[in-house]
Amino acid sequence: MTTEFGTTLRRWRDRLTPETVGLSAGGHRRAAGLRREELAMLSGISADYVTRLEQGRADKPSGQVVEALARALRLSHPEREHLFRTAGLVPPGRGTVPAYVTPSVQRLLDRLVGSPVAVSDAVWNLLLANPMYTALMGEQRGRERNGVWRHFLGPPGRVRHSPREVEALEALQVGALRAAATRYPADESLRRLIAELRTGSPRFAELWEAGIVGIDEPSKKTIDHPEVGELRLDCDVLSPVGCDLRIIVYTAEPGTRDAGRLADLAELVGERLRRSGIAMGVGAGPPYPE
Repeated sequence: MTTEFGTTLRRWRDRLTPETVGLSAGGHRRAAGLRREELAMLSGISADYVTRLEQGRADKPSGQVVEALARALRLSHPEREHLFRTAGLVPPGRGTVPAYVTPSVQRLLDRLVGSPVAVSDAVWNLLLANPMYTALMGEQRGRERNGVWRHFLGPPGRVRHSPREVEALEALQVGALRAAATRYPADESLRRLIAELRTGSPRFAELWEAGIVGIDEPSKKTIDHPEVGELRLDCDVLSPVGCDLRIIVYTAEPGTRDAGRLADLAELVGERLRRSGIAMGVGAGPPYPE
């Protein structure tokens, strides 16, 4: 039986055109709105789960899933709150780390399809990632979607750091969590994250107790990619005015070996998306737990 949540989800999916969300309409379409597969790609949720939600065969979606769907559907603040309530959830309050991606930030990302781009919140939770970013950095699931947890407690990733780069990264991450804890004292998930890091990582606990504070600065990163080889890329972190988000952009100097390898990666991504019938766009990255 269709639920209010499922009906609302389907109605808002139908009102969006592929072009609105940075996708190509491509081929014959029975309806003007997004396909379930497209909403799944944009939100990082499996198409099967989107189908079950719309048909009322899956209940009680997590807040993380509802937030991802709200971003993919380009919902306004009131619409986002309504979607949370139809899911039986209380919308995140003002004292919590904001995860709302503003329309202006979303439009910016829709146009940066040729470079690896992602959006995180103030505590480095991955909110959105385009296919180039996911292909560059690999899939990040569950707890690995938080960059601080991933660095201090997670498995090794593709980024290779020098000792000096590790020191700067750790100062930046610990400082970001400390600042966010001051700005968002009511955020229970943030408190749990900090407690887990202090318990599980002696290094994090040491830096936390020392009151370390970092500064956002442009940097270069070395990425060991399994298909195109080593890339040394500029990594710029942009902070949009009026929202506590971070836009992470990777670029290479034109004419360099790294630019060539980044172009090779773009060709691989484009071919995979063509085989799937979906054009390049900005999605939430790999699937959320369902």
